[in-house]
Amino acid sequence: MSVRPDAEALGADGTLAHAIDGFAPRVAQQAMAAAVGETLERGDTLIVEAGTGTGKTYAYLVPALLSGLRIVISTGTRTLQDQLFHRDLPRVRDALGVPARVALLKGRANYLCLYRMKRAGQHPGLRWAAATLRQVENWARGTESGELSELGEFASGDALTRQITSTADNCLGVRCSDFDRCFVAAARRRAQAADLVVINHHLLFADFLLKDNGFGQILAGSDAVVIDEAHQLPNLASQFFGRRVSTGQLHELARDIQLEARNCGDLPALVEGAQQLSADVSRLELHLQAGARGRQLLDQFRAHAEVHNALDDVAQSLHALDQAVRPLEERNAEFAGCVERSAALNDGWRHIVDPPLPAADAADGGGAGDEVRWVEALQRGGSFNATPIEVAPGFQRMRSLYPGAWIMTSATLAAGDDFGHYVRELGLDDARTERLDSPFDFARQARLYLPRGLPAPNAPAYAEAVAAAAIPVIEASGGGAFVLCTSHRALRIIAEVLRRSLSQQVLVQGEDGRSALLDRFTEDGNAVLVGTSSFWEGVDVRGQALRLVIIDRLPFAAPGDPVYEAKLAAIRRRGGTPFTELQLPEAIVTLRQGVGRLIRDPADQGLLMLCDPRLTTMSYGRRVLQSLPAMPRLRELDEACDWMQTIGARA
Repeated sequence: MSVRPDAEALGADGTLAHAIDGFAPRVAQQAMAAAVGETLERGDTLIVEAGTGTGKTYAYLVPALLSGLRIVISTGTRTLQDQLFHRDLPRVRDALGVPARVALLKGRANYLCLYRMKRAGQHPGLRWAAATLRQVENWARGTESGELSELGEFASGDALTRQITSTADNCLGVRCSDFDRCFVAAARRRAQAADLVVINHHLLFADFLLKDNGFGQILAGSDAVVIDEAHQLPNLASQFFGRRVSTGQLHELARDIQLEARNCGDLPALVEGAQQLSADVSRLELHLQAGARGRQLLDQFRAHAEVHNALDDVAQSLHALDQAVRPLEERNAEFAGCVERSAALNDGWRHIVDPPLPAADAADGGGAGDEVRWVEALQRGGSFNATPIEVAPGFQRMRSLYPGAWIMTSATLAAGDDFGHYVRELGLDDARTERLDSPFDFARQARLYLPRGLPAPNAPAYAEAVAAAAIPVIEASGGGAFVLCTSHRALRIIAEVLRRSLSQQVLVQGEDGRSALLDRFTEDGNAVLVGTSSFWEGVDVRGQALRLVIIDRLPFAAPGDPVYEAKLAAIRRRGGTPFTELQLPEAIVTLRQGVGRLIRDPADQGLLMLCDPRLTTMSYGRRVLQSLPAMPRLRELDEACDWMQTIGARA
């Protein structure tokens, strides 16, 4: 049987082995490349789980570049985008000798907006940033990309950033006087002309929903879409296929209309209408801060008469402002943009806050039809949301609008060998599924420690008990530990106990940025890092610096989230079992993400400590354990400490 060219290129005597120093052939990588190549040829759908160390990036880049097709590759984060575009893609393209045109496209917040930069220079409230603004203006005259990352730390941390970048709301599109020199438009033109374009998941969904404002769509004309870190898709689809209006958006609309009205000098009624909207939104924000805690159903939030009246006031003032600004659409580009924004926000607000409420849905408190309506109080203001309970119909529309090959890959997509949960969530019944185990030798490189004697996870002092169980293992290891927590409360308690008891440096999520904490952790070599969800995935620490991963409990979704509760209710209504269909599969996938932090290289060795006693006392614990890489299990503390000391002796 002949070997496919894409798999052959990744073989021991293949093109990449000859062209790339240190390249090591992997059977799983070749199998994935063959599956991707076949999918590209047939134009159908593939879901492929490739365990840590498979080398999935090369496994899809090689067939993508050899196919000659126009392909969009979407990654989970901007960091992965940069790594893929600036490191992996050039290596593979050069090794294969393929003259493919490639492009990198990020969200508009990454690019300087020339129009808003000039407006910022005229804004009296930005005099404090005059020196920085001059630096930006000087750089703008020479930059080709307009990417603010070229300016260093300023791009991510400076308060001026939002004043000199555009959003989907305030961008003027083709009406902008600087459109011909627009960095976002130029980046999109390069992307549309490329054979292979690298984007991120937010752009993938935003592009699908993008209205024609002169920028064009990236997915249009593509032959295939490859989605890396595809386990993130269901949650992102839920966000993008819903509706959201934030109090910040309403305030910004009011400010921009006031500014244009005052510049014109003859629109005092419009200024008054914008001020009224801003005042009504501010009063609503007081109720958000006083009455909302995190997320809650809209019906619960507006149960009090004062809140109901505040919502009505915002609806009336927003509608009045929308009507008042419409006749000014032709006056200038700024007013035309405001008209578009006010119409969209007015429509979104009415959809979320005043939906029809059929009796069948009222009993669940979720809103109308197949959406759940909820409120989230933020540090400043809040948001009002209508989120679909099922995202499969929206994702099916997305795929049907852009027919061709769709390839979804990640290290964690299945619950064990079962892809059913992922397939159901996205409506991928027609997809071929492949599961490729990690090439790492977990039986030799790692051990799984299930400590005895811990209380039930709902016990009041469970976090303290986890910390107490972890201390002797960390001491035996000499540090080099991630302690991954499932809640911020557990993080605070465990971090406090560890700091009192350990001699090693204890780093805690929230006390510095994620990148800074990881840098300090790696440089120290024997530190302990306590984190929550931010450190369960997308973290790659190789070598001795990370040799122990401790997970406090199974990562079941916390109860009370209105969207999640609506999903559970929908499963019950159709006669399903929420625990087996949703809660357990999601917990397994999340757990596997955390477990994946331990072994990142063939030379790594380590211990995985799972503290949740339900793994051995509940019937579903066996299914959870079977989903993990096969490694020897330890039950006694002295066995775990001996293994950690053995690792230290070998280092």
